[in-house]
Amino acid sequence: MADRLSEIAALVGGAVLGDSDPEIAGVTNIEDAGPRDITFAVPPHLDKAAASKAAAVIVPEDIASYPKPAIRVANPRIAFTKVLEHFTPPTVVARGVHPAAVVGKDVRLGANVAVMACAVIADNAVIGDNTVLFPHTYVGEAATIGSDSVLYPGVTVYAGCRLGARTIVHSGAVIGSDGFGFVTIGGRHHKVPQVGNVIIEDYVEIGANTTIDRATTGSTVVRRGTKIDNLVHLAHNVTIGENCFLVAFTGIAGSTKIGNNVIFAGQSGAVGHITIGDNCIFAGKAGATGDVPANSFYAGFPARPHKEWLRAEAALHKLPDLVKKIKQLETRLAELEEKK
Repeated sequence: MADRLSEIAALVGGAVLGDSDPEIAGVTNIEDAGPRDITFAVPPHLDKAAASKAAAVIVPEDIASYPKPAIRVANPRIAFTKVLEHFTPPTVVARGVHPAAVVGKDVRLGANVAVMACAVIADNAVIGDNTVLFPHTYVGEAATIGSDSVLYPGVTVYAGCRLGARTIVHSGAVIGSDGFGFVTIGGRHHKVPQVGNVIIEDYVEIGANTTIDRATTGSTVVRRGTKIDNLVHLAHNVTIGENCFLVAFTGIAGSTKIGNNVIFAGQSGAVGHITIGDNCIFAGKAGATGDVPANSFYAGFPARPHKEWLRAEAALHKLPDLVKKIKQLETRLAELEEKK
């Protein structure tokens, strides 16, 4: 498969800069690009892309000239995504229920579904149109999976949980396992029944080996458009707002409420029973220990406003010099005392 650069420009709604005739057979990153590949670049990587072996580069629309053939677009990252999809279309999955799958009683299967070998669907579950269940997935009793969704191998959805339309769940994820609820009496831990469920709204993506606990009562909720990375843990009765990013190793403790458009960077998290406002950002390894107002940028542990954290970190690095100066002052003071 190969296209002329002008054809790719038409695909992404861009304008060609330079030669429009180069033949493009692939798309990749700057480092790996060869003489028949297209890549993309934004500042500060434009010079690096120009010096690469790529046949052409997708660049921002404000670039007036460029050493290589290029396509100018408003958003090079989005254009690059479209070209990736063009050259690497998704794998075609055979539709229907594999003979080695197990489908329980009163299960409702939508049109054009794929239930692959060794997938298990328990009684009274509902699977929406065009949804794909890869091998060794498990959908529990009365669980619901929305239309156009994909559950990759080894995904577990416990009883009563609900996943919306166009949801992607990667291998090893567990949706609806028991929340960590115990009452300790006389040194013994007594389990509190976890009788709620998990609700995942539309357009959510859940990474590999992520775990989302069912609520004690009510629901643990992940709202529309949120994207969750691998190895994230959401505890019981957590609510995550719309269009959030939760990056790897993030952990959110029970009953915390998180607003819309919030970002938790890698290894960050929050204690339980707090509220975090809309549009907040938590830097890597930040730990929120109390309510956080909307539009905040926090870092550190305990998490505090980013500028305050930067000042504290800068002061911390000065401590060795300060200790040295204090010792010098103590020595000088002792000498002065002796002269009295």
